[in-house]
Amino acid sequence: MVIYKTEEEIELIKQSANILSQVHGELTKHIAEGVTTLKLDTIADEFIHDHGGVPSFKGYNGFKHSLCISLNSAVVHGIPSNYSLQSGDVVSIDCGVFFKGFHSDSAYTHAVGEVSQEVKDLLLRTKESLYKGIEWAVAGSRVGDIGHAVQTHVEQFGYGVVRELVGHGLGRSLHEGPEVPNYGKRGQGMKLQEGLVIAIEPMVNLGSRHVVQENDGWTIRTRDKKPSAHFEHTVVVRKGQAEILTTFDYIDKALN
Repeated sequence: MVIYKTEEEIELIKQSANILSQVHGELTKHIAEGVTTLKLDTIADEFIHDHGGVPSFKGYNGFKHSLCISLNSAVVHGIPSNYSLQSGDVVSIDCGVFFKGFHSDSAYTHAVGEVSQEVKDLLLRTKESLYKGIEWAVAGSRVGDIGHAVQTHVEQFGYGVVRELVGHGLGRSLHEGPEVPNYGKRGQGMKLQEGLVIAIEPMVNLGSRHVVQENDGWTIRTRDKKPSAHFEHTVVVRKGQAEILTTFDYIDKALN
């Protein structure tokens, strides 16, 4: 179901998104060799509660954690564990915050220690594709325009765009309509109108687009075991230019 938001509701989502963005910044300070993914999950859980929010993912369809942490060939929905990060890992952190009745959703993929130039390029180009997609989140565009922008940007480098998982609307529910694929044809799909809040989230593989689900029932992994990257913002469809509610500024500040 597609639900357009009032300015008052958008303001509340913005507050949720600000907490979420700060969570990502706080986690960035701790991402290093030897840190367990479970430790990162605990840090996020405590930070969200300390700021008056509730982790959106915890309890969602029985998921037991505040973060989805996906390592290397894991695309999304990885489960935090006692695994200690190692140099050369890529770690995708996906988090949601529920605050004053509204959800926000954001993801960022980090390199741990020394990674290959090939992997650095994957992360950079996937992040670029997120903003290419956001450029089309304006009134009068169509859902297919967003997907087409993401797809054409990353496929020129030979990467695979995951088809089975998509972006989505969000608000009072973590997942609302419409679905926002990272592939598509320009001019196709639902027409976007002002006040629509969506999560745009390219999931891009170094190799082929094909994925498999692990036996844990959650983790989605690349079939060819090559690395994957995932970046996500919560945005509002506006006239002329989309408004991005989440930010990577706190991450950038922590990295620098």
